[in-house]
Amino acid sequence: MAETETERIQLKRELGLVSAVSLVAGTMIGSGIFMSPQFVLSYIGSPGASLIIWALSGLVAMLGALSYAELGTIIKESGGDFIYILRIYGQFPAFFVAFTFLLLVKPASIAAISLSFAEYAVAPFYQDCSPPQLIVKCAAVVAIMVVAMANILNVRLAMRIQVVFLVAKLFALMVIVIGGIVIIAQGNVAVQQNAFDGTNLGLSSIGMAFYQGLWSFAGWYNLNYVTEELKRPEVNLPRAVIIAIPMVTMLYLLVNVSYLAAMTPRELMSSNAVAVTWGNKVLGSWGWVMSIAAALSAFGSLNGTFFSGGRVCFVAAREGHMPDILSMAHVNRLTPSPALIFTTAISLLVLIPGDFQSIVNYFSFTAWFFYAITLSGLLYLKIKKPELPRPYRVPIVIPILVIIAAIFLVLAPIIDNPAIEYLYVTLFIFSGVLVYVPFIHFKLCPGLLEKVTVFLQLFLEVAPADKNL
Repeated sequence: MAETETERIQLKRELGLVSAVSLVAGTMIGSGIFMSPQFVLSYIGSPGASLIIWALSGLVAMLGALSYAELGTIIKESGGDFIYILRIYGQFPAFFVAFTFLLLVKPASIAAISLSFAEYAVAPFYQDCSPPQLIVKCAAVVAIMVVAMANILNVRLAMRIQVVFLVAKLFALMVIVIGGIVIIAQGNVAVQQNAFDGTNLGLSSIGMAFYQGLWSFAGWYNLNYVTEELKRPEVNLPRAVIIAIPMVTMLYLLVNVSYLAAMTPRELMSSNAVAVTWGNKVLGSWGWVMSIAAALSAFGSLNGTFFSGGRVCFVAAREGHMPDILSMAHVNRLTPSPALIFTTAISLLVLIPGDFQSIVNYFSFTAWFFYAITLSGLLYLKIKKPELPRPYRVPIVIPILVIIAAIFLVLAPIIDNPAIEYLYVTLFIFSGVLVYVPFIHFKLCPGLLEKVTVFLQLFLEVAPADKNL
């Protein structure tokens, strides 16, 4: 089924403002707020400083999202960081983005969220002990497979899941917030004074605390990966960001206050599932409800992350940086099913050896390296090409501030507490040159790839897809 013999198809613009807000907020509100508070507190050392980390994480996410919104209205293509670096800096640097995001960043994000879903999903069955890791990872595999099937079958189905689960997770967070208000009103507050005692001001500690805090805001960039499926992106992209991120930031702060009101710092840091510990202390025999709520929240976030992650693979293949089969969409369902299948497979491989905390740290280190490069591209466009049409623009100081934050996040853990794992991640990123030179630049083995593409095209019932601009 050659391209010349096949009618090219397009992904549909299915996402309105409600879906856009649900995708941003629903992806951010997931595993992070139920898994990261204990890690933020353990790294930074005091309740007061942990709340500052949460507030600053929300601010960084907001400024980053506003900067990406301008990029998304200049370059109206799906693919996020990959497509922006490709259009601004060219093929070679863009390949490293595709290579790293497809094989490390997005799969790591999906694996970490699925692990947090699994931890909470099985927690009610192991109330007196930690669940076996084999059980947790099997549950995580099931979650990834279910989300993959929903996204492969139908875009609208994936978005309905996103909206429904966003409502469920907002309800769960409001229960925690109201519970915290009741505790404070009764005066039974675990932390009443000396909120900043024990604060750890080491660069590595601050950087790691930010990694965990910003992980909970991961998803602020998701609309930029699906711009071609967004209705009126020049309006809905910045509007969805402005609605979603402040709402999530305020919720996170209130939820953390509730955690700290119900638990001592020691109790919070020693908890494997902080929402369950909170539920057992505040709701008593109904504490298991928080486990279900946290699992539902993580599942919704997993769905949103998977939705955007598959689009990165799809766009990279469409631009010639991945095999052609990954740039195709199903002829009837109009979903990028080969890219979604590939994303599923890599995510399952990352899941096998990983644990939540290490996955988040290495995800954050890698992701913020590329966010800084992307935002430097926005500065270039602002300075060198101010004549480009841009329906939405941010003051130049905003991307500069986010770049400074990104540089700090990349360098702080290395300078203050170097670990060999960061060298491994860096070597992995630059190992992409071993793939780029022979297979992308010199296009070796085209005949073999063409035969495989034709077979898979027939087997998966997919066809080449045009851009939807």
